[in-house]
Amino acid sequence: MLFKGRRQSSNVMDFRGGGGGGMKFKGGIIGTALIALVVWILGGDPMAVLQDISSPQQSTNVTAPVAGQDEMGEFVKVVLADTEDVWNKLFQASGETYREPTLVLYNSAIRSACGNAQSSTGPFYCPADERVYIDLDYLQLLQQRLGAEGDFAVAYIIAHEVGHHVQKLIGSMDQLDKLRSSGASESQINAMSVRVELQADFLAGVWVHHGQRMKNFLEQGDLEEALNAAAAVGDDKIQESTQGHISPDSFTHGTAAQRKSWLKKGIETGDISQGDTFRDL
Repeated sequence: MLFKGRRQSSNVMDFRGGGGGGMKFKGGIIGTALIALVVWILGGDPMAVLQDISSPQQSTNVTAPVAGQDEMGEFVKVVLADTEDVWNKLFQASGETYREPTLVLYNSAIRSACGNAQSSTGPFYCPADERVYIDLDYLQLLQQRLGAEGDFAVAYIIAHEVGHHVQKLIGSMDQLDKLRSSGASESQINAMSVRVELQADFLAGVWVHHGQRMKNFLEQGDLEEALNAAAAVGDDKIQESTQGHISPDSFTHGTAAQRKSWLKKGIETGDISQGDTFRDL
């Protein structure tokens, strides 16, 4: 993805202890990173593993943001800026105002308005404070030890989490919240969670569609990186790899085919109205 010299978002809080140490990108995504990558990317429903719901919005190991001027930090800020430009334009076109989320970079552990989280929680969106949380050190670990490479795979991750913010603004998340508070069964909640996650994949694709037309940021292989990443974190692939069998009732994010399909649909159409995963699944 072309990002050097482009606008960087100011809606980033950097709580990393000393910057990112000059991390570098290398290339495409590798299948051997499947299990670790899913933990890092989405790792199940983050709200189910967060604790201490009333915790304040601050880092557990630092007291103030620091300037992270490494390449990865720059990349993240450019991607976030691109999401801002796309969603501001699309919301304005529909007569609405887009409220930009904040992206929080951290090391090891963090406190959000949704509770405590560690690196293994994976990137997550907290609707209570409208912030996306990402530990870039965990990404560096994957790059060095597991080969989870590909800059546009990272862009997809960010766009997916921002997609959850868009869902909050348009009301899509309300359906899952209502179901959780209604006493529904675990399988019913899981099924609704799948629909929420697939729509976030679709919205990430919508961002790619419009972002490319506005910024012309794609390089050869970028779309393959994103689509491969989406497929790699399908519930069926993860379960088959980790437990040797598939349990559809426990799916929370959708199958590999579903995730790739909805991301691709968003990329191809760019039409938010075609992303009703709550009906078309």
